[in-house]
Amino acid sequence: MQSSALSRPGMGIVFVLVGILTISVNDMLIKQLSGGYPLHQVVFTRSAIGLLFGLAMVQVEGGWSVLRTRQPGLHMLRGLMVVIANMTYFLALAVLPLADATALFFAAPLFITLLSIPLLGEKVGPLRMGAVIVGFAGVVIMQRPWQGSGELEVSRLVLLLPVLSALAYALMQIMTRKLGATTKASALAVYIQGMFLLVSLGFWAMAGDGRYAQASDNASLQFLLRAWVWPQDGDWIYLIGLGLNAAITGYCLSQAYRMADAATVAPFEYIGLPLAVFWGWAIWGSLPAWEVWIGMALIMGAGLFVFLREQQKARRVARTGLKRRY
Repeated sequence: MQSSALSRPGMGIVFVLVGILTISVNDMLIKQLSGGYPLHQVVFTRSAIGLLFGLAMVQVEGGWSVLRTRQPGLHMLRGLMVVIANMTYFLALAVLPLADATALFFAAPLFITLLSIPLLGEKVGPLRMGAVIVGFAGVVIMQRPWQGSGELEVSRLVLLLPVLSALAYALMQIMTRKLGATTKASALAVYIQGMFLLVSLGFWAMAGDGRYAQASDNASLQFLLRAWVWPQDGDWIYLIGLGLNAAITGYCLSQAYRMADAATVAPFEYIGLPLAVFWGWAIWGSLPAWEVWIGMALIMGAGLFVFLREQQKARRVARTGLKRRY
């Protein structure tokens, strides 16, 4: 269980809101760059810049000693999960509208609520579980199961990539919860940026010359495997912005899940949905199809219900001192 000194749900909510805002900007920037650069080059540049900011935060939070850990294996697994979450999501983002990819990714808070039961020992009652089921129904609607593969603008695999990303992200945040009691947020962010650098360098070593991209005309694979190129002058501002966003995102989300229960902060991640719609409309002039609007409504409704139910239970326990009943 979390110590009372660390439990600050109000600040956790503030941090998650800032983190989701920077994620939204990050997605917009990466979609802008996806037509001319390989994913592993974008990730490497973003993470190298983000690591510098992260190391600066390490100094603010106590110096190099905060990077020491007794659980290096769990930190590596957490870093691997966030790499999988980002890579699969960005591959989908290269071909899906921003709002569609974001909406499908927002199965993540639903996964967090479910995984918090066996992995964190948190209790989720029948009403909250029902809300989770409604949210997943929204995900299914956005998968358009009534259409044949030939009728879809993208493959079924591409539509599933953001859902896989959501599962990996949920596992990462559950591990953040376990590690956060003994590890500073700046250290958690630095470990993640370090893992991104290692993975992107591995991709560069295997595919940095673009040899594998020549064999495919799939837009997602092209984004993953095309050759590294020197950035154009006008693109440096996007790459630097990505690095700054990466640092802020990693720090804020790590703090959010250190300071509050997963079920408390996770629903606030849904602010990313209207932000994605806004960027899609403002930059690319596109609005979601009706399936996406319905899916968004179900997911956001489910998330808000889960949050309000949690708050109601917390107030009842505070007034009566009784054990929670779910």
